[in-house]
Amino acid sequence: MKIALKRVYEEPDKNDGYRILVDRLWPRGIKKEAAAIDDWFKNIAPSDQLRQWFGHEPEKWPEFKKRYFQELKGQPETVNQLTEIVKSRKVTLIFGAKDTAHNNAMALKEYLEKKLSH
Repeated sequence: MKIALKRVYEEPDKNDGYRILVDRLWPRGIKKEAAAIDDWFKNIAPSDQLRQWFGHEPEKWPEFKKRYFQELKGQPETVNQLTEIVKSRKVTLIFGAKDTAHNNAMALKEYLEKKLSH
C-alpha cells in the first residue's frame, strides 16, 4: 500500500498511479484535462464549516485533524470505498492547498494509513 500526495498544480506523472482529487471544490485555474484526475472524492473532503474554521492556520492543525477524523468516521461507506482502492494500487491524493504540510489530503493520508495498519 502506497499513498502519495501531490498538489493539483504540479505536473502529473506516470508514477503517480491512480490520481484522486480529495477537495470538495474543483481547483481554480486548472482544466480537467491538465489535472489528469482518475477519480474525485468530493465527499471525503472536510465540511465547508470545518474548512472555513481551519483557514489553513497551522496552529489549528491538531484540532483540525481531530475534527476531520470525526467527520470521516461518520462516512464509513466513502472511507471504505477509498480504502479498497488504496489496497489494490498505488494512489496519489491530489489537493489544491498551497500549504503542503497542513491540508486535508495530508490528514486523510494519515487517517487511511492508520486504518489500513490495523
